[in-house]
Amino acid sequence: MEFLKINDNEKTNYMELLLIADEQISMIEKYLYSGEMFALRDDHIRAICIVTQEQPSIFEIKNIVTVPEYQRKGYGQNLIAFIVDYYKKFGGELYVGTGDSPTILRFYERCGFVKSHVVKNFFIDNYDHPMYEDGEQLVDMIYLHRNL
Repeated sequence: MEFLKINDNEKTNYMELLLIADEQISMIEKYLYSGEMFALRDDHIRAICIVTQEQPSIFEIKNIVTVPEYQRKGYGQNLIAFIVDYYKKFGGELYVGTGDSPTILRFYERCGFVKSHVVKNFFIDNYDHPMYEDGEQLVDMIYLHRNL
């Protein structure tokens, strides 16, 4: 297993995978080139994520996705552990925003995140179509954070 930093000129090669976690290209384009993209490879790419710097010492995971057939095998947790270790040298906090899905919230909590705040109507106000997770429409963005 190895971790790679993806160059800007290669980022669009992963758009299909990024769309699994964030269904709208225009939303992905808002952070695609302002963030750093990392990949976990185990023979092939298993998971990727994009991290942006929002303020000095404030970083945010904007998109993290594991290739569907490799989900629930620890790749996402390993990638987050790498990200935490990578950004520790800068100190501060790492945030992640997600929909109100118990499964996903538990995943982030297992990775050491705790709930921070809520952005009301985020998915309704920012997406051109209804978003669903586990059969429930996503409305509010739930932010979690952890210290670096």
